[in-house]
Amino acid sequence: QVHLVESGGGLVQSGGSLRLSCAASGTLSSIYAMGWYRQVPGKRRELVATITGGGSTNYADSVKGRFTISRDNAKKTAYLQMNRLKPEDTAVYYCKREQSGLAYWGQGTQVTVSS
Repeated sequence: QVHLVESGGGLVQSGGSLRLSCAASGTLSSIYAMGWYRQVPGKRRELVATITGGGSTNYADSVKGRFTISRDNAKKTAYLQMNRLKPEDTAVYYCKREQSGLAYWGQGTQVTVSS
């Protein structure tokens, strides 16, 4: 019922910036939460940032002060602004939407930060 498509990943230099987008479509509830997660080979997928429908945000300590999660309800799109990127930020980034007790995931977008 819910389809998520991430975009905006790519290769950047250390210290650079990227803005990821997550476009949602399908049967969308007005009660929801969005999140960004990332995963590297051999490691568990980890939470990066979340935002509730009411606008409350939460960030992993490793990205706090550098990343900002936001959403545009009219465009049905969530964003992750990533500033001052570090090589350790390199990962596949996934968008997640939670609604009606279910979690929906996007396909992921690769972010690579060179040193």
